[in-house]
Amino acid sequence: MRRALELAQRAQAEGEVPVGAVVALEEKILGEGWNRPIAASDPTAHAEIQAMRAASCALSNYRLTGATLYVTLEPCVMCAGAMFHARIGRVVFGASDPKTGAAGGIVDLFKNENYCPNDCSPRSVARATRDGRVRETLTVGKMT
Repeated sequence: MRRALELAQRAQAEGEVPVGAVVALEEKILGEGWNRPIAASDPTAHAEIQAMRAASCALSNYRLTGATLYVTLEPCVMCAGAMFHARIGRVVFGASDPKTGAAGGIVDLFKNENYCPNDCSPRSVARATRDGRVRETLTVGKMT
């Protein structure tokens, strides 16, 4: 989570919404990203998407089965959907997002069994404390 916070600062320095994300597998960072929609003129250039793209390139595989995605802000609906398709195994986020959050902020797609009927959602979604420790597990489900 510390690295994700550093990346959020980079986004802020670039005039973006300060969000950073890291994808890790077996304690190794595979991909990282920070918000870049303004700079990239790309509405999909959220930190989570950037991190998953980099991790997928590192593995030469769009499936990130078993990986953990650390992000400083609760994922939005678009990013949650991408996590499902990538088969991210675990999501850990920092701050809740009452405006666009899809892990309880405005909706909880991770608990909605109808959203991802093939059990492709992460096995767990957790909130982290300021020091990066997991505070609580919000969801535990299945994943294939």
